[in-house]
Amino acid sequence: MEDISGFNARVYALVRLVPEGKVTSYGALAAALGDPRKAREVGWALKATPEGLDVPCHRVVNREGALSGGWAFGGPEVQRHLLELEDVRFLPDGRVDMVRHFWRPEPALSRPKPESQSPLL
Repeated sequence: MEDISGFNARVYALVRLVPEGKVTSYGALAAALGDPRKAREVGWALKATPEGLDVPCHRVVNREGALSGGWAFGGPEVQRHLLELEDVRFLPDGRVDMVRHFWRPEPALSRPKPESQSPLL
């Protein structure tokens, strides 16, 4: 498996903390990583997640609870199915019930660790 470091590694480590049955948003992850303006970069990092890396990318939605576009995570139908398997509830318009299922990452949890303590090892 390729060596993953920097921003992407921090994104993956933080997404691994999202509990089953909960979701978070690209913006909440970016804010927890120290730059709330990097929500798009969080999305790019998740899109680039290497196959076989255990990162529950399906638990990341946009700030309104909308699922990812057709190109990501197998498409919105696959993402919805994976979330439903975790008992995530949806509103009538197809968005995740963010009041019930939103998880906000703690900034302290997202600080980079020294390389000797890489979260990917």
